Amino acid sequence: MVPNALAIADAMDRSAPLALLRHRLKESARRFAAVQSCLPDPLKPHVTPGPVDDEGWTLFAANASVAAKLRHLQPAIEARLANQGFPKTTVRIKSRSG
Repeated sequence: MVPNALAIADAMDRSAPLALLRHRLKESARRFAAVQSCLPDPLKPHVTPGPVDDEGWTLFAANASVAAKLRHLQPAIEARLANQGFPKTTVRIKSRSG
């Protein structure tokens, strides 16, 4: 055992880059929770939240077919985020399969 070892959460809070990463991970999870009702039930298991950055937020689709369906829902997703009080942002949709 290492003496005086920091818990990972404490280490992340003490490091500015890691604290920013932690904040962005939480922000992505909050956005994903806010848009869940926009996603049809069969689509939900195939969509995961991605990073939040200065240009927008990414949703990952399991494959190109899911990505195409998400692109049709993109206006509703962006509207839901705005209605929930999130800053206006672009939602990027990327396929994990290539």
